[in-house]
Amino acid sequence: MKNLTMAKRFLGRIFLPLLCFVLLLGPLAAGARAAGNVTARLRPDITIVIDGSVQVFYNVGGQQVHPLSYSDTTYLPLRAIGELMGKVVTWNKDTKTASLGGVRTDAAATGTPDAGAKARDVIAELRDDFTVVVDGNVRTFADANGKTVYPLFYQGSIYLPIRAIGELMGKSVEWDGKTSTVTLTGDSGGEVTDADVIVGGGTGSGGAQPLLTIEDAKAKALAHAGLKADQVTFTEAKLERDHGKEIYDIEFYTAGYEEYDYEIDARTGEILEVDYDADSFTPPASAGTIISQEKVREIALAKVPGADASHIKKLKLDKDDGKQVYEVEIVYKGVEYDMEIDAVTGTILEYEMDRD
Repeated sequence: MKNLTMAKRFLGRIFLPLLCFVLLLGPLAAGARAAGNVTARLRPDITIVIDGSVQVFYNVGGQQVHPLSYSDTTYLPLRAIGELMGKVVTWNKDTKTASLGGVRTDAAATGTPDAGAKARDVIAELRDDFTVVVDGNVRTFADANGKTVYPLFYQGSIYLPIRAIGELMGKSVEWDGKTSTVTLTGDSGGEVTDADVIVGGGTGSGGAQPLLTIEDAKAKALAHAGLKADQVTFTEAKLERDHGKEIYDIEFYTAGYEEYDYEIDARTGEILEVDYDADSFTPPASAGTIISQEKVREIALAKVPGADASHIKKLKLDKDDGKQVYEVEIVYKGVEYDMEIDAVTGTILEYEMDRD
């Protein structure tokens, strides 16, 4: 009996510490996450194309920021992607959280292209402690195999894998190994099916409005200009993306070489900006009497239905290339209208509308 007791004590001394070690190791192993310095590849040789446009990224200091390659994945700078999405990017030092949300009003960062940059290995940080929040929702990301992937941190910029960027922008991602080109375009085509309740979609409430056609956008521009299709020649009609918003750029001119340039919201049809130029107009040689300011007010206000004299912020007589013109500025319902009106004939030579 004495020998059996001693044997139990001996085994207890061996297995109890071992059991504690296993129990302690278990939670750590289960919650283990990748972190620390990693060797990544700086890739100025990779071209990024988004919706048909080649993108060059800059940080807030004006330095060009190149893609990174790590673990067979291309990473792009998060803040620059926020610019393309039209969202404000906020960094919280205390919580180590990068948030994308709201509507961006600042212009995108610009700088000087880093023409001499070459592909090379660099040391970056794999940051499992960084949190990414988009429109108030915490986002986590996984690779094609379902394995969690974390942001990279390099020279002050946070990078996310290209697949995660595609998810954030709702775009499909393609890689062309022959040209080292990453292309993000269109709708990713993904659809959520695993949910208790699914709402929205189509044109119903909660779903995104469908895009207008090019012909719809042309018709809206012509209606605003008071012209018909057979009275103009279109020089441009294309879909673009500006700060995350789809916009139609419509340009045309008349037989009298009056030029019109419209920016139209591709989903709502709202006219965002108008640029009208009739500099080629030549007044009759006999014309010489300058029209009154009252007449100019009448002409200008006719272009802005609902506005009255109180909305006119500037009206002055000036000279442009030897021609006497009136410069008029009207601000009405948050929209600025700038016009240049021939001081003799009353013809509107230039017209711009800018909706902030």
